[in-house]
Amino acid sequence: MKSRKPLHIFLAVEKALFLRELNRKISVGKAGLFWTFFEPFMQVTMFILIRVQIMGRASANYDIYVFMASGFIAFNMFRKIFGGSSNIFISNKGLYTYKQVKPIDTMIAKSLESMFITSIIIFLFVCIGFFWQYDNMKPENLLMVVAGYLWLALFAFGLGLIVAVGNTFFVSIGKIVAVTSFGLMIVSAVFFPLISVTPEYQKYFLYNPLVHFMEMIHGAYLYDLDDRFVDYRYMALWTVVSLFIGIWLYTRQEKKIISI
Repeated sequence: MKSRKPLHIFLAVEKALFLRELNRKISVGKAGLFWTFFEPFMQVTMFILIRVQIMGRASANYDIYVFMASGFIAFNMFRKIFGGSSNIFISNKGLYTYKQVKPIDTMIAKSLESMFITSIIIFLFVCIGFFWQYDNMKPENLLMVVAGYLWLALFAFGLGLIVAVGNTFFVSIGKIVAVTSFGLMIVSAVFFPLISVTPEYQKYFLYNPLVHFMEMIHGAYLYDLDDRFVDYRYMALWTVVSLFIGIWLYTRQEKKIISI
């Protein structure tokens, strides 16, 4: 029998795990499929109403509907990859009896599933915008918007890998991540552009790498905003460091994760 190359085995495993994650997402019937895509619309609508009620629509010189939608969808993807990874190794323990499946494969498949669902949600938002002839749905720089989402997903994967390894041995880590996720959204420029913050406080927000990702996506999408506050080197530093720490922890603890 001809042996398969490691890359072919990896791709076959990822395909199977990806389809498994996707099937799990929508396997609860039509209601599950409906809520998978309707929930983001409901959440974005709710946050837009709260934003308009508190600050008013006239207070912004940019399209707050597109701003809120693009920011919230991006953060929601980050939250699902980062926060959703806390229990990923433990919940898939039964798969490790197959020698081809490694714990990190389940993390990769989960991230790909979250990115796939996010891409469909974005496509639906854009289609609805064009259907209602909402011209502001067209991004100023589509390539940079896509790059922003992909980069954010990679950053979320690095942090998620750290959390996944840590939560395997210390369950409290996952609980802390779950509790702090909403607070993180508040201080990550999802609801407001950094330019609207008082100048003396802007520097404190910029310590948060998520602010740079949100500013990058908003600046590339909306014609009325730009990326003047984005430090791409700072984003790259956080991404590389999180990936390095995550992969280092995983390689050190892989055997323990499988046997625990």
